[in-house]
Amino acid sequence: MQQSESVQPTAKRRIGLIVAASLAAGLVLAVALVAIPLIPATENVLTGAILLAWALGWALLAVLSVRFSDQPQRWAAAPATFMALVGLGILAGSAGVHRVLSWVWPPALFVLVTWMFLRVRRQMPGRGARWLLYPVLAVLLVAAVGGGYETVRESLDARAYPMPGQLIDVGGHRLHLHCTGSGSPTVVLEPGGGASSSDFGWIAPAVARDTTVCVYDRAGRGWSDPADGPEDGAHIAADLHTLLQRAHIPGPYVLAGHSFGGLYVQSFAAQFPDQVAGMVLLDSTAPKPGPAQPTNTDPYNVIGRVAALSAAAAHLGAGRLLNPISYTTLPPRSRDEARANSSTASHLASFVEEYAVANTSMQQASALTNLHGKPLIVLTADEENTDEQWQSKQDHMATLSTNSLHRHANATHESLIEEEADAAAASTAIHDVVVSVRTSQPLASR
Repeated sequence: MQQSESVQPTAKRRIGLIVAASLAAGLVLAVALVAIPLIPATENVLTGAILLAWALGWALLAVLSVRFSDQPQRWAAAPATFMALVGLGILAGSAGVHRVLSWVWPPALFVLVTWMFLRVRRQMPGRGARWLLYPVLAVLLVAAVGGGYETVRESLDARAYPMPGQLIDVGGHRLHLHCTGSGSPTVVLEPGGGASSSDFGWIAPAVARDTTVCVYDRAGRGWSDPADGPEDGAHIAADLHTLLQRAHIPGPYVLAGHSFGGLYVQSFAAQFPDQVAGMVLLDSTAPKPGPAQPTNTDPYNVIGRVAALSAAAAHLGAGRLLNPISYTTLPPRSRDEARANSSTASHLASFVEEYAVANTSMQQASALTNLHGKPLIVLTADEENTDEQWQSKQDHMATLSTNSLHRHANATHESLIEEEADAAAASTAIHDVVVSVRTSQPLASR
């Protein structure tokens, strides 16, 4: 009787150690595969590697429990097989295979986790071992629900918000361009950091009443394809130039950029000065003097790994967590488009990459030193902004042209674009530059 009682606690302790060791092995291997420089920093490779690591962890639980305990957990072979198959499919499959998997894996995982929970309750001795597994099962259940929700929502969003413009190949990827209105000069709106064409929901229609206006999505945003290479300010400006040329949009253009978009229009003007008729800087980020540093010089590519993991998290619905409180003041259609597009994997990945090269983009924009008398309005949002350095930099940008005005708006950085009343100041500034270009007259103060 005493021998039987001593064996049972030993068996429970042993299975608890096996569970802990197996889960730890899967976690450590997953972290190691993400961190190893030899593993490419792409979403499909990192996601597939993580799944294969966890497949090994579950396989260890099945094998070690049979070999070293009297409480075999053969059920663990099921999640091991499932994760291995999905991981291999993500690693080796085409885009079509990935689309199919996005519909298959969430419900399959949900059923599997439910079954695993029952197996654990019935076959796992000892409360400690069970409570090691319950949090893991809970995370898997949340992933299944989030992944299924994201797949369904992306499908519904694609139907509800079809692309309003056209996709144009700019060399390796396609960018979305949407032009409305008529007349010249054509106004090109450049969204701010992490933004898309839908963010100009108030401004684009107002400008279209006066002239032709084009909005577009940078690579990875809105309806545009992601890019394979770096997307710093110089590359963004080159992409925009190719986009306008291949879409047969005649220049020169009035460029209007908000926030980071102000850097990109300044880089455009530095590279293609003959294609710029005027400029509007809407609470623009200021350039940083100095030689531009090359991008992608880190062989380890930390930012690429963070971007890839962010994209993977978006497939689990992480990008929609802030949606209910985002873009609330845009027109309803633009609001819903912006919420849908900002939740995607490509958007989150490009968002991370954009801010990672922000310093380079600021240095590249400093190449613009003179607009040679072309009309320029710098519009600064003053509300909640008491940073003297920011104001000084705004003043300095207004010196880029001898035909310039520096205006101030009682608005915040975001409301200057997203709220109807505040966006009117931005639309007015664009209108005034258009009039100055048309009439060849200096800008007049209001």
